[in-house]
Amino acid sequence: MNETVSVPHIVPLSEILPDEPLLMMGAGPVPIPQSVASANSIVINHLGETMNRVIAQVKEMGRYVFQTNSRYVLGVGGPGSAAMEMAVANLVHPGDKVLCICNGYFSRRLAEMVARVRGEATLLEVGANEGVSVEAVERALRSKRYDAITLVQGETSNTVCNRELAAIGHLAREHGALVIVDAVCTLSTMPLEMDNWQIDAVITGGQKGLSSIPGVSLLAFSERAWAKKIATRTDLPFHWVLDAGLADKFWNQKSYHYTAPVSGILALHEALRLICGETLPKRFERHLHCSEALQAGIEGMGLQLLVTREHRLNSVVGIVVPDSVPAPDVLAHMSRVHRVEISGAFGLNIVRIGQMGEQSREHHLFRTLHALGSSMKALGASLDLPAGMAELERSLSH
Repeated sequence: MNETVSVPHIVPLSEILPDEPLLMMGAGPVPIPQSVASANSIVINHLGETMNRVIAQVKEMGRYVFQTNSRYVLGVGGPGSAAMEMAVANLVHPGDKVLCICNGYFSRRLAEMVARVRGEATLLEVGANEGVSVEAVERALRSKRYDAITLVQGETSNTVCNRELAAIGHLAREHGALVIVDAVCTLSTMPLEMDNWQIDAVITGGQKGLSSIPGVSLLAFSERAWAKKIATRTDLPFHWVLDAGLADKFWNQKSYHYTAPVSGILALHEALRLICGETLPKRFERHLHCSEALQAGIEGMGLQLLVTREHRLNSVVGIVVPDSVPAPDVLAHMSRVHRVEISGAFGLNIVRIGQMGEQSREHHLFRTLHALGSSMKALGASLDLPAGMAELERSLSH
């Protein structure tokens, strides 16, 4: 034994975690239902018959949530970023030309992933805090041949939504380009029809719209993309763990790839089951109703939303912080005094409130809006908190 390495003094988690659980109302992770948490506490054999039955149902429910009939719904033992990398690493081959639509941090991450697998990324930069237009995409596709397009449905970093995703999907198909979509914060919170919109890969994480745990994600490939880029590939992909062909052995052939995160998959199963029980139309309606009411309450007390309505993402709401109030102080005050946590941003003078999954509940909105307004007032901001709370209640009642 190395005598120079002493036994560390570690305090238990009970002394680190707050006495009262924080209400997680930021850009993710989100609160999870008790049944999801209970499922996450179970460990089973990752290659047994029980696991096979679980996987079969996860794929069936996944097809409903993705709105696809594709056989290739796969789980990923990793965050949503791992699912992004799995999609890119398998659909973008060295030398492939990829149009990367960039209007925020996560869309640029997709472009970086394209470069890392030796694809040729061309960035289509979108105006500040705006969604991309079909016309801009069409101009790019007419000027050059592309093998694929990458974009996000909802840019979590600046709360911008690319609302013309369906038209872009059809346009890309006409030009022979695959479409890779990051739907980490939007899947199950707003419509996304993978097959009807002719999308070739859809990526999501567990910890946002699905209201499951972080670290286990879902990815769906279209049958067309699988046949064109995965089934016929002769060179080895850059990643072993993220090799879709190897993952298919576990998810579709009851064979071994790596030790699956069984507890996380059980949690994901329960989260998907709850979504199917609610149904997508009712879930979309709940999210839209709650998010629009929250936005009305924010504006009602005199604060400004970052993105104009036509480009605004409802799953994550960006709020401009008054110049006189430091955004980190707002976050700290809300957490310490009100036990509510929201998110800062990537260099922008905003705070962000999530409206994904379990966040979109009326009682959470009242607590969060009150915490936001009270904290800003305590730090010197001039706003009308009672008017904002009244507007929230009025909007929810309609």
